[in-house]
Amino acid sequence: MTLQDLRIAVLTQAPRPNIWDVVALILVIGAMVLIVYGGEQTTLPLSALDTAPVTLDPVHLPFYALRTTMRMLLAMACSIVFTFVYAAIAAKSRRAEMVLIPLLDILQSVPILGFLTFTVVFFLNLFPGKVLGAELACVFAIFTSQAWNMTFSMYQSMRNVPKDLDEATQSFHLSGWQRFWRLDVPFAMPGLIWNAMMSMSGGWFFVVASEAITVGNTTVTLPGVGSYVALAIEKRDLPAIGYAILTMLLVIIAYDQLLFRPIVAWADKFRFEQTASGDAPTSWMLDLFRRTRALRALTLPFAGLNRAFSNLDVEWPKSFRFPVKSGPPSRLVDALWFLLIGIGTGYAAYRAYTYLSASLEPSDVYSAIGDGLVTLLRVTVLIALATLIWVPVGVWIGLRPKLAEQVQPLAQFLAAFPANLAFPVFVLLIVHYRLNANVWLSPLMILGTQWYILFNVIAGATAFPSDLREAASSLHLTGWRWWTKAILPGIFPYYITGAITASGGSWNASIVAEVASWGDTHLSAKGLGAYIAKATEAGDFPRVVLGITIMCVLVTLFNRLVWRPLYAFGERRLRLG
Repeated sequence: MTLQDLRIAVLTQAPRPNIWDVVALILVIGAMVLIVYGGEQTTLPLSALDTAPVTLDPVHLPFYALRTTMRMLLAMACSIVFTFVYAAIAAKSRRAEMVLIPLLDILQSVPILGFLTFTVVFFLNLFPGKVLGAELACVFAIFTSQAWNMTFSMYQSMRNVPKDLDEATQSFHLSGWQRFWRLDVPFAMPGLIWNAMMSMSGGWFFVVASEAITVGNTTVTLPGVGSYVALAIEKRDLPAIGYAILTMLLVIIAYDQLLFRPIVAWADKFRFEQTASGDAPTSWMLDLFRRTRALRALTLPFAGLNRAFSNLDVEWPKSFRFPVKSGPPSRLVDALWFLLIGIGTGYAAYRAYTYLSASLEPSDVYSAIGDGLVTLLRVTVLIALATLIWVPVGVWIGLRPKLAEQVQPLAQFLAAFPANLAFPVFVLLIVHYRLNANVWLSPLMILGTQWYILFNVIAGATAFPSDLREAASSLHLTGWRWWTKAILPGIFPYYITGAITASGGSWNASIVAEVASWGDTHLSAKGLGAYIAKATEAGDFPRVVLGITIMCVLVTLFNRLVWRPLYAFGERRLRLG
């Protein structure tokens, strides 16, 4: 064969573009243009925000939606990287787990305002006089609302990998790096995707607080849907709030169709089962890219890089290997590790005591603890009610992939609906009917966090193996026996993950839910959230620190005494395999 014949053969075998390539190319170029246009706005000086302030003109809402969506997607990318690193270390290292998981409990309960207080100045000084500094501060605030539940989900999945799959990786002599990318990540994918959807939706609640950044006497208002909603609430402009809700709905539908639904359909192949599933989820966007020729050929080098990356023969350090096979752990090393943890905790407690004792009395501590116990009771009751409502609904949706496709955007919209938009309705109803604010302000705490339970239960039911469903049907398990013997054990680890994140989110939301206002009408319920909110408004920083400290202690103790034993029970008794 001559060189000319070889060239002709190569050209004839090269994939020729089809109509699907044209459609996909238009979508890709459109996305790139939007990203570049939105990125250019971050390089402007801060003074540009004053020359073009946020207005309630709905014509600007598409631009605001683009800026907000870019911030949320960037925060999501950071959350995924954080999840892979943090969850892997916590799941693989027993000693690191002792510190990282309680720290995660604390981080998810710290109010977002607590993160903004310490990080805004850092980011603004990192890029002085530039919008980019304020943008990064906003992205970090949204990151703190997205990362924790994704990390819990990844950690839970890695701790519950089926034993037969773990033995298969040992038989193939996979390194720690190869096991992570070939087993841990694929097995965690169903729960991680649904938690990513929940995180994306939950981020909408926090863009209202994060897009209006205050440093001292200076307020930086970034253009976005969150700042638009904040201005509409301040002006009491109900039509503007309606426009904002409609924009949120359209944006959620867009990224559901273009991002999450293709990922859900693609990740269905990672389900752990030994028989083929009945109805697999579908996505027109994924089908579109699968029908392309030239575009798929262009992605082959990236696929090769991905394979090479995941096939690297890198072994974990011995302390990160799971399960540990080198005999019983060293008691001396454990004793030194516990001593180090004790010294660090004791030093932090001493510093907090010396700071608070300079301006507060023991009676202030007792008062804050009493308010914390009231909020604890409120959170416990609300989580129990949310469990009774959303576990059956989540199972019903998760076992029906076609229904899940239809419900998916609606659930994301409901989860994304900012609870502060419901404050006016609750305030007006409580005032009009003279209701008890201590009771009727409580639902506002769970309004945005109940969806963690629903999304995780849907993820658990979606990942429930088809062969186990068929076995339950063959054994004629119906009614209550089917719930207690089949589906509840199957979704239990996922439910615990959702309940932990919903509980932490409810504590976080109590700061805005226990103190609600609309115009000149202000309502307050007794609780730790109201205690912190009033101290923040009064500028009483010692009481703010006291309130957040007590909140972190109560959340950590409750998780240690209630959720962690249930976590261990699920890992020990209800593990697949």
